[in-house]
Amino acid sequence: MQTNIAFTPAEAALLRNLYRQLLRLAAPELVAGDTDKVRAYLRRAAATDALRRDVFGRHPIITDMQTAIIVATEIGLSRGSMLGVLLSDLVIGGAVTTDEVRANFGDDVARIVHGMTRINDLYQKNPVVESENFRQLLLSFAEDMRVILIAIASRVCVMRNIKDADNDEARRKVSTEAAYLYAPLAHKLGLYKLKSELEDLSLKYLEHDAYYHIKEKLNATKRSRDAYIERFIQPVSQRLEEAGLKFHIKGRTKSIHSIWQKMKKQHCPFEGVYDLFAIRVILDSAPEREKQDCWQVFSILTDMYQPNPKRMRDWLSIPKSNGYESLHITVLGPEQKWVEVQIRTERMDEVAERGLAAHWRYKGVKGGEAGVEQWLQSIRSALEAGDDLQLMDQFRMDLMEDEVFVFTPRGDLFKLPQGATVLDFAYAIHTKVGNTCTGGRIGGKMVTLRHKLQSGDQVEIMTHANQVPKQDWLAVAVTGRARSKIRQALKEQDARQAAFAKEELERKFRNRKLDIDEATLMHAMNRLGYKVVTQFYKALADGSLDMAQVMEAYTTQQRYDRGELAAQTLSANTYSLPTEAERTASRTSAHGDVLVIDQNLRGIDFQLARCCHPVYGDEVFGFLMAGGGIKVHRRDCPNAQRLRERYGYRIIDARWAGKGGTQYAITLRVVGNDDLGIVNNITSIISKDEKLLLRSISIDSHDGLFSGTLTVMLDDTSRLRGLMQKLEGVKGVKGVTRL
Repeated sequence: MQTNIAFTPAEAALLRNLYRQLLRLAAPELVAGDTDKVRAYLRRAAATDALRRDVFGRHPIITDMQTAIIVATEIGLSRGSMLGVLLSDLVIGGAVTTDEVRANFGDDVARIVHGMTRINDLYQKNPVVESENFRQLLLSFAEDMRVILIAIASRVCVMRNIKDADNDEARRKVSTEAAYLYAPLAHKLGLYKLKSELEDLSLKYLEHDAYYHIKEKLNATKRSRDAYIERFIQPVSQRLEEAGLKFHIKGRTKSIHSIWQKMKKQHCPFEGVYDLFAIRVILDSAPEREKQDCWQVFSILTDMYQPNPKRMRDWLSIPKSNGYESLHITVLGPEQKWVEVQIRTERMDEVAERGLAAHWRYKGVKGGEAGVEQWLQSIRSALEAGDDLQLMDQFRMDLMEDEVFVFTPRGDLFKLPQGATVLDFAYAIHTKVGNTCTGGRIGGKMVTLRHKLQSGDQVEIMTHANQVPKQDWLAVAVTGRARSKIRQALKEQDARQAAFAKEELERKFRNRKLDIDEATLMHAMNRLGYKVVTQFYKALADGSLDMAQVMEAYTTQQRYDRGELAAQTLSANTYSLPTEAERTASRTSAHGDVLVIDQNLRGIDFQLARCCHPVYGDEVFGFLMAGGGIKVHRRDCPNAQRLRERYGYRIIDARWAGKGGTQYAITLRVVGNDDLGIVNNITSIISKDEKLLLRSISIDSHDGLFSGTLTVMLDDTSRLRGLMQKLEGVKGVKGVTRL
């Protein structure tokens, strides 16, 4: 990180322009003395060398001013947020304290500064949000909604100014996070313009060729596209004017990221994407006539052009939870081309462009803040469950989901993500209702708790006092609230069962007049294959581990500790004593740092990935699955880079322990000259090794060359390397690779 904080001549000129621009924007919001105090603090920070350039070499004062301008102009936040942005780096650098900020600017500014400093502390530890600090990030978000908005503005500022940065690795990291966290956040809060910009810039830095390919295509077709938009708009404008409506119409080209996603989803080139643009009709309507005018435009359009009913979206009657209101319709325009038309008022358009903050300018607007506050409350509820890894998945899933609208028998409206089930609805009503849910009734018909809800459903939840949450409910629920409450209930059940199992074990020991020594019990537990105490007692509770086995393992360990058994005698039993290295590995594994894989591992649900087929001896890592369990991948797995970039917080270290012995299926590709007898030579090498088993072979010959795949069963990488060397030695074989 660069520490030189002096302004370059170009930065000094930019700073003056930014300061004047920010002063014009903030003047109506500031109170007497704000400007002088901030300027004095900035001078103090410069004098004490409290500020530092970031990883891209950007000057923090310039960055803060650019962010404050975005906060004011593109989001619509006011004094507290602008001052919070300008002062947070000064507090982080130690030039100013939070107490000074509170004394000079008030609690409102101090609260925002506190949230921003917490986020900075997390990024100082790691520039990309991962599981260990994700909880703290969400806590900062959940405390004050403005912190989310400022964080989005800050990321937009970063993305706009790193085009020429030298640190490509850091640019890729912040771009990945912008695409997978901050763009969905902007979408959730209705900041559609900033959301599209974050997605486009992320694509530009992560998929350079795809971005510029689409950009060049858009530039090449701009003239014809603009001409078509004009041909569509002209007759529509005439009809709307005749109806006496006040309006303006504009065409909007879809974002490059959106086009790229369509190309990938539809497996087509740029030319195959037909809905490259949308027409927006924006009405100047009085508040009491907004809906009426929008539906009038809808009627005029559908009279002129054939509509596609499957593409009709009504967010006028029931706005989105972020306050978005609009009518969307797709019609068959001139030249038989489908055109998307968005119908909204000036107020609705401001909300759509500037998001939730625009609601604060209007009185009596439903949705908006209340909807997002409900979402923030779901974050707070999920935080209580204590599962960081699952929380991060739920959070991201909740961000981008479309919504369905369902009703209680009394007519109360609930908004849930697309794909939500009866079980999700039960938990949305109340935790107790969810925990005892047995199903529901929709339209007089009984449905299971797995039933997926549709907009307009009126749902009556059925409960039973004896019902309790089940593990498989996690596969049924899709909302973060429901999943967190289910996990919380399951943990409480496991804790009660484990406590009961512990009491039962202690009673067995007392019956045999034995005193429990914790160290001896831990050694016995480890050799039974349980690395974590809670898993051990859970196995006792559910019957997968018998009390008699524990008693036998304990007494055997006790005899060894007293010297009554030699180490070799103990090894001959059903389990062996832990070595010091194994004890260390077990302790490490118990803290979740390393997954130690051996044949006797119990209590942990893991499986070997089919995409790379790891075998004993391969360098491996573990990947925590969203539905529970761990999947083991080779470090050179084709999917490894994608998993680390998108789900780095779910990666855990893993290594093999003990000895090989299990047979693994390995597929090899062999290429070479199509010589007579070459297949026999290959199969004979395998058949001569009694520890190798050929499961399948497939050979394709073409133009004197052959390419074949063969699947063999073997037990470790050393035997695999030996086999590959032998195959490469066969006359005519050009190469052998592992798939």
